[in-house]
Amino acid sequence: MLCLASPAPSLKVENWLRGEPLTNFQPGKVYIVEFWASWCGPCEEAMPHLIELQAKYKDEGLEVVGVAARERAPTADEARTKLDAWLTEKFSNLNYRIGFDSTGEMNKLWMNASSSVSIPTSFVVDRDGHIAFIGDPIDIEYVFPKIIDGTWRSSYEAKAADAKRIAEDQRIARERSMRRTIRLAMQAKDWPTALSAVEEGIATMPDNINFRQIHADLLLHKMRDTAAGFQVLRRLVRDAIEKQAEALRALVGVMRQLFDADNDKSHLPRAERFAIGRDVSEHILNPEQAFGGLTFTSYRVVAQYYYESGDKQRAIELIERAMTWLDHPKAMPDHMREGAKKYFMPGLLQTLANYRGENVCCSGSCSVPQEKSP
Repeated sequence: MLCLASPAPSLKVENWLRGEPLTNFQPGKVYIVEFWASWCGPCEEAMPHLIELQAKYKDEGLEVVGVAARERAPTADEARTKLDAWLTEKFSNLNYRIGFDSTGEMNKLWMNASSSVSIPTSFVVDRDGHIAFIGDPIDIEYVFPKIIDGTWRSSYEAKAADAKRIAEDQRIARERSMRRTIRLAMQAKDWPTALSAVEEGIATMPDNINFRQIHADLLLHKMRDTAAGFQVLRRLVRDAIEKQAEALRALVGVMRQLFDADNDKSHLPRAERFAIGRDVSEHILNPEQAFGGLTFTSYRVVAQYYYESGDKQRAIELIERAMTWLDHPKAMPDHMREGAKKYFMPGLLQTLANYRGENVCCSGSCSVPQEKSP
């Protein structure tokens, strides 16, 4: 297994898109080998940070190497062409090497060998060719001075950080495996197998919001066991409010189970559905609750509760807030905001037209009321 103090693996890069080819690590230099992809938002956000590190520590012998080993395209040639154009558009000031590998060899030698499952992931190779750090590139700056002077790798802090990293990556891998089992069972409409798998997931990771929301969906909407389903939802609401752990996401998920217009809710007891909806909506919208900032998703899902409750004006107000949030330049990074607007704004506009009962236009797009609210 590749971990702290392991000898650095080989560099088997298929093509070099920026900078001179690098075939081996030179003694006396320090290298950051970062695995990334152009479709990965956090990877893009980390690149200016790596540019700064390269400039700051160049005289100390630092060489940053970006490895794009997970590009998405029908062929390797198309991926390479797409990546080259992306780099030209986004980072004309790039000051470090970029390699491209579609063979899987770099992932095998570095990512898989270290049990790393997510990108961006950076490996720091110290002056004697051994691994001194594995983790998020954003975290490198805090430990880099110690890596440069050779005191980090053998420290207790470094060993504790690497043990924590390994445990977290193993947890993510287990979760993904369980989610795959659940997804395959649900695709086959094998509800008992899916239920058994998700309950195993909850037993292993009791605070995992994804498993608990899938649990509620299975019981309420697939198996139509409303008694057990509402028991699961009430427990989820209680835990979210008491523990504050991912509270907003958990509560928004509860509202989706009960008020998402795409779900058939005819079999759900109306009184209990609206009782939970009222309590959860108050918690989501209460500015005194420590649930963090609301998003367009929060406003949208609560709006449907108010609309079905008969308070159309409140529902309209919340949809308008959702549209304002989605259009705000500081709501999220530009590369995410444009995609989110393109995907979600038409639905919000249609919902607003339905709630108002009249044609609605925004930014050159118009929607007419439909009989069924989206």
